[in-house]
Amino acid sequence: MFGVVFPNRSFPMDISSFTQIDTTHWLLDMNTFVGEAYDSIREVCIFLLNGLTLPPEKALAVYIQSPGSSFLYCGAVTVTRPSAVLSLPWPEPGGQMQLTAPEAAPLSAKIGVSVEDLATLPSLDVAAEKRIEHLALKVGENLFNFMQSFCGVDGSRLVVPMDILDRWFKKFQERAKRDPDYLKGFAL
Repeated sequence: MFGVVFPNRSFPMDISSFTQIDTTHWLLDMNTFVGEAYDSIREVCIFLLNGLTLPPEKALAVYIQSPGSSFLYCGAVTVTRPSAVLSLPWPEPGGQMQLTAPEAAPLSAKIGVSVEDLATLPSLDVAAEKRIEHLALKVGENLFNFMQSFCGVDGSRLVVPMDILDRWFKKFQERAKRDPDYLKGFAL
């Protein structure tokens, strides 16, 4: 049905590496894979295998869970988007102590995969959305700072030259052409 790869950390693993909870839910215990160093795994590539019969209105959603915390949604794949590299922003382990028997297995981090309605998911790639939002904010800050250096005050209004956007954009483009690393400063 699906497989995963942890870039630079594993060979492809199919669904048999996961514990099947029911017909639409699977869990991967990170302790069996990396022990307590689960938070060193920053990305997962999930992909649908050939022959999968996932309906077009469904998705395979990926969640992560640190020990003692709740599950956090990371992204999903669909029939029209059959693979994705998703960031794994591991939450801090839960603060509540959980009593277990001495012979019980310790709490572990998990990756969950579930079949869900595509319409109910917030986004197919949460991290990409956050990167775009961050980029827009940084570009907006750059524009604001540029405009601030040319503005005057008229009562409670800021007054800027009419061609300020053209001037800013020209300067922005020229700087990006001169310095290829300039735009990287706007990324996460």
